[in-house]
Amino acid sequence: MASGKTHFRWQAEGQFFSGFENSEILDADLVVDVEVDKSGRFTGVDLGIRGTVVVACDRCLGDLVLPVSVRQSFSVKFGEVPEGESSADEGGREIILLPETDADMDLGQIVYDYVCTSLPLSRVHPEGECDPETVKYLNSEDNGDAEESDTTVESPFAALKNLLKEE
Repeated sequence: MASGKTHFRWQAEGQFFSGFENSEILDADLVVDVEVDKSGRFTGVDLGIRGTVVVACDRCLGDLVLPVSVRQSFSVKFGEVPEGESSADEGGREIILLPETDADMDLGQIVYDYVCTSLPLSRVHPEGECDPETVKYLNSEDNGDAEESDTTVESPFAALKNLLKEE
């Protein structure tokens, strides 16, 4: 790559995320902007990711569209990676160390990681927007056992008592 600034822009869609094992992202419509500033052995990368992703709602398992907005800057240094370290932090800017033998830097894993870490821990629809059929079953107090339906189960371990009775 020549010295100076170079700008890249590409679209990251559902197919991009399907290439990662165990990805919770079902679909995506993201624009990834990357500005690379190369000066000698220093390579600075400014990464911007904007758009939406589709994940499963934690409550009803329906599709949930979440906005994504990520701005991250990091530096890439080529050289020997110190034993036991994969990255460092210098002046508030993450440093990614790559072996001298790597001629290319694949940003795919970095984009995937930043998108996943930008998502909220609890992924649920706003109140009243979950699938009504699923919510009906979640709110149902009938658990299929007529004998138990008369008593209120307050402990999550109450069902374990029945295991001892059966033996």
